[in-house]
Amino acid sequence: MNFGLSEEQELLQETVRGYAANECPASRLREIFDGDALHDETLWRGLAEMGIAGLALPERYGGAGLEMIDLALVAEVLGHAALPGPFLGHSLAAQAILLGGSDAQREQWLPRLAAGDALGSVAIAEAGDRWDPASMELRLEDGHLSGEKGFVPHASVADVIVVALADGGLALVERAADGLKIEGVEAVDRTRRVEHLTFERTPADPLAQAAGARLRDAGLVLLAADAFGGAWRLIEDSTEYAKTREQFGQQIAMFQSVKHKLADMAVEIEPSRGLYWYAAHAFDHLPDEAERAAALAKAHITDRFMQVARDAVEVHGGIGFTWECDVQIWFKRAMFDRGFLGGPVHHRERCAELAGW
Repeated sequence: MNFGLSEEQELLQETVRGYAANECPASRLREIFDGDALHDETLWRGLAEMGIAGLALPERYGGAGLEMIDLALVAEVLGHAALPGPFLGHSLAAQAILLGGSDAQREQWLPRLAAGDALGSVAIAEAGDRWDPASMELRLEDGHLSGEKGFVPHASVADVIVVALADGGLALVERAADGLKIEGVEAVDRTRRVEHLTFERTPADPLAQAAGARLRDAGLVLLAADAFGGAWRLIEDSTEYAKTREQFGQQIAMFQSVKHKLADMAVEIEPSRGLYWYAAHAFDHLPDEAERAAALAKAHITDRFMQVARDAVEVHGGIGFTWECDVQIWFKRAMFDRGFLGGPVHHRERCAELAGW
């Protein structure tokens, strides 16, 4: 059995990694992070032209026909680069329409989403930190929605938004729909802007199948992959900083306590690579294990990302607490990954329930 990546998968990651390094170096990342723009069209268009917008969509819709593992490998690279953009919401919207849409809905939206000509997003969270289909209250009544959704990625620039419903179903809402109000939210992660939606008798098109749980699982896998990449970036940056920062006439990397801290950070993260790989594989090939694998990967890796972020601040010392230090960009991305779609405690409880404990 092959426990590594194929040459094609390694090339995919290398291609996206090169794009991120060339098109969004530290100066550009900082400019976007500190700026007021909700969306950098140039960065997203470049990814779309590479095929990332439709990576896991069938070729008949203009996609690359790849699987969740390939999408997750891209998420890892984007997390490593903290690349700003709508990748998460767009990828989940495309998966939701693929999994739950009718033939007509798929034909209407998937080719445009795959080409990057249309942008998608997902509206899942409800008041009280409710993310799971079983806890949803918003219902589709007579083809209309009335209620609220929070923490919706890039809603104001999305052409179509997939809305999670109380029965585990999903509905499509177009941005220009009547009765839809979009309000900005000042969230911590400025690489992935979120907004608040209010529906007032807003027309919505229900998807043909209830796919809310599958949508959640896809999101958990992508967040786990993003967290893995982000954590490794902090480990690398902390190691480089320790080699250049001097105290008492020598590099702090020579201090035993710093060596141990860096080693602990790497040991926290590297063994978890297989968690998100397996969860992504299970999503497509092991339906009986997919739900628990996704919950476990998200809970563990995002929790470890948060700890690595704290450790990175310690390694950087006083400057690590400042806005001028780029550690804060990945620290805030860790906060997003940990909280979006529910925190580690919630998903560990789900893992226990799913295992019959």
